Amino acid sequence: MASLLGIDNGLTVTKAVVFDADGTPLTTARRRVPQSMPRPRRVERDMDGLWRATAEAVAEAVARSGRPAEDIRAVAATAHGDGLYLLDAARRPLGPGILSLDSRAGEVVASWEAGGLFDRALALTGQVPHVSAPSALLAWMNKHEPERFARIAHVLGCKDWLRFCLTGTIGTDRTEASTSFTDVRTQDYSSEALRLFGLEFLKGKLAPMARPDEVVGEVTAEAAALTGLRRGTPVVAGLHDVTGSALGIGGQAEGVLAIVAGTYSINEVVTNVPRTDPRWFCRNAIEPGRWNAMAISPASAANYDWFLERLCPREAEVAATQGRSVHALLAEEIDAALTRPSSVLFHPYLFGSPHGEVASGGFAGLHGWHGRGDMLRAVLEGIAFNHRQHVDALREGFPVREARLTGGTSRNSAFAQMFADVLGLPVTVTATEEAAAWGAALCAGAAVGLYASPYDDPRDLRASGRTYDPDRARQTAYEQRYRIWEDISHAMAPLWPRIERLAEGGTQ
Repeated sequence: MASLLGIDNGLTVTKAVVFDADGTPLTTARRRVPQSMPRPRRVERDMDGLWRATAEAVAEAVARSGRPAEDIRAVAATAHGDGLYLLDAARRPLGPGILSLDSRAGEVVASWEAGGLFDRALALTGQVPHVSAPSALLAWMNKHEPERFARIAHVLGCKDWLRFCLTGTIGTDRTEASTSFTDVRTQDYSSEALRLFGLEFLKGKLAPMARPDEVVGEVTAEAAALTGLRRGTPVVAGLHDVTGSALGIGGQAEGVLAIVAGTYSINEVVTNVPRTDPRWFCRNAIEPGRWNAMAISPASAANYDWFLERLCPREAEVAATQGRSVHALLAEEIDAALTRPSSVLFHPYLFGSPHGEVASGGFAGLHGWHGRGDMLRAVLEGIAFNHRQHVDALREGFPVREARLTGGTSRNSAFAQMFADVLGLPVTVTATEEAAAWGAALCAGAAVGLYASPYDDPRDLRASGRTYDPDRARQTAYEQRYRIWEDISHAMAPLWPRIERLAEGGTQ
C-alpha cells in the first residue's frame, strides 16, 4: 500500500503527517519548537533543535501510521517562508535560524524606501522588500554582523534545512527561491537583484533551484536511524508553506482565492501573467510560466490565540480538564456578542501589519458595559477585516470568483460565515486536515508517479467541503464597520511611531 509523508514546519510547531495515497491522513505527530527572542525584534530558533524535534515527530508518525516504513513512497517538506537559515563552509548552522516574525531589519527597509529602492525592486523582483525578507535580513547582517556574513556558504529557507538533514543535499525549490533574488520575468536567480541590495558577495551561495515536485535526494542512513524512515526513500524539493496550503485546499487554480488564517494573513491567487503591485508579492508558482500573487501580513489568527492565552487562562484550564476545546467553551460568548450591536473594533497588529512594523494592535469603541464576548467578536472581525484589505487589492488585479479558507479558526462555522459576509464572496472550507503538509505530499506523490501532477488531488473537494454564501444584510452591516475600521487605521498611521517611541523611553 502506498503512502506519503508530508512535513510542515510552522513558527511554533513542526508536524509530520503520513497520508494514504487517496489523501486520507493516517497519523499526525507534532513537536513544539521553542522560539528565542534575545533582543527586541529578534525571533530565532536553534536549527539543530528544529531538526531533532522534526525527526522525533517523523519517527512517531511513522510508528503510529499502521503501515511499514517501506510503504512511504516519498517525503516532502514545507515550512514557513522568508526568514533565514544559513550554513557555513562545513555545512553547519551559522547561528540560529531567523523566523519570519523577526523585524530587526526595519532600519534597512526604511532606508531602502527613503532611497527609492522599492520601485526598482518591484520592477525587477516582483515585490517590495519587507523586514523578514532574506534580502533585508542579509543586508542587516552584512552591516551589523560582518564576521558572520563573511562566513556564509549556503543561504537556505527553513524547509531546505530539513531537506539537508534528511538527504545531505543542498538546494531549494522555485517557490522558496523567489522570496528575494529572482527576476520576476525569467523566474531565475538574478545577479542584478543581488547588486540592487548590495549583496553581490552571495553570488554562488544561493541554493540551487528545483521544481517542487522533483526528487532531490534520498533519506540517508543517519536520517533513517533518527526518523524510522527507510534508507533511500526519495525526498522531494517541497515548497513554500503559503503555496503548500493553497495547493492542499485546491486553491492553486485561476479564479480561486486561497486564504490562510494563521499566524499570517495569507491571501493568494495564481496567474499566468506576472502582474506586479506594491500591495502583493509576485512570486514563482509551482510550475514555470505561472506566478503566485500573495498579499500577506503577520496579522491574522495569532491575535486570537494571544487573546486566549493572555486573557482566558482559566477557561483554557477548565476546557482541558473537561476534555473540550477552549474555542468551544467560548463559542457561546462569541455567538451572543454577534447578535447584538457593538461599537468595539480591534486592529490585529500585535505581531505586525500591512502598515509596517511600527503599527500596534488596539481596541477602539470599548466601554465599561462591554464584556469579553464583545472583545472576542472584535478580534475575529479585525482578523477578517485585515484579510479583506489584502483581498480587495488582489481583486483589483485578478478575477476572483470564489475563496477557499483554511487555518485553525476556519473550523468555526461562525468565523467562516463572517469571512463570507466581510468579503462578499462564497467561502469554501474543505475537510482538508493539515493543508500545507498535504500540499507537500501532493508534490511528493507527483514526483514518484502516484499522481499525474501536484494538482491531481485524488479527493473530491466539492463533496467534502462546506460553502458559506454571504448574507446580504450582514454584508451591509460589515461594510459600515469595515469602513470605520479602515479609517481608524489611516488616522493612527502618524501616531504609531510616536507610540513606539514610548517603549524606548521617549515621551511622545
